[in-house]
Amino acid sequence: MIKGGNKVGRRNYLIEGVSCSGKTSVATELNCRGYQAIHGDRVLAYQGDPQTGQPLEGSCHQHHIWDINKLRAYAEDQRQPVTFFCGGSRNFQQFLHLFDGVFVLDVSRETLCRRLDERPADEFGARAEERQLILRLHETEEDIPDGMRINANVPLHALVDDILSRVQADFQ
Repeated sequence: MIKGGNKVGRRNYLIEGVSCSGKTSVATELNCRGYQAIHGDRVLAYQGDPQTGQPLEGSCHQHHIWDINKLRAYAEDQRQPVTFFCGGSRNFQQFLHLFDGVFVLDVSRETLCRRLDERPADEFGARAEERQLILRLHETEEDIPDGMRINANVPLHALVDDILSRVQADFQ
């Protein structure tokens, strides 16, 4: 796990992985269990230059970035004992220092393909070219940060239990 050097909140964790690895499902389950989990793709993401943050027109995987000011505001929140940030961002190098740890959801190619097949037609990964990109990124891991690998091939409740047990160990 990566330990943050400039941590500002009580405890902050990033949950990352390729598309269809379960980041959104994990965030929803954590919310249902009473934890603060930020859906990065819904709350923090926009299309922009990963280096400058300048907004850009259109939609492109390489320009899917998070608003660092919004992220910092959540990370500085002292009211919650732990906050989870779930999702992918191409500018993660600019904010990794805000996290106490990074979890990388690791899925097999078989599981990934099954989940892509089940994806609604209007979501990223449903089109053939998006699917090819996701499979290439799964193989190369070129835009995934270093972190603690978590087996995301298991049922959602077991996946979240595993993450929470590892976070609990950080508190001891």
